[in-house]
Amino acid sequence: MVATTSELVWLKAFLASLGIFHHTAMRMFYDSQVAIRIAKNLIFHKRTKRIGIDCHFVHEKLESGDLTVSYLSNKQQPTDILTKAVGKKQFLYLRSKLDMIDPFAPP
Repeated sequence: MVATTSELVWLKAFLASLGIFHHTAMRMFYDSQVAIRIAKNLIFHKRTKRIGIDCHFVHEKLESGDLTVSYLSNKQQPTDILTKAVGKKQFLYLRSKLDMIDPFAPP
């Protein structure tokens, strides 16, 4: 999650340097509800201590309103078309999901 967040921040800054400004929150869809809850609430336990710095970075972007994170199960991830070998039925389903996504719609 932190790698994607840093890439989104970099991309937004790059576009701004080109004169293209994006004033709405960047939307990220993630398939781990636990990671989303930790990033939103910063609940740390013994098992999550070593990922604290990463969580703070994502949490900062969530709190500032630059980023929104929503849950999307791994069966519905449209990016699987580009990263995994999926069957024809799953490919057609995910491709239809891509057609419905409006990247400029408010979160």
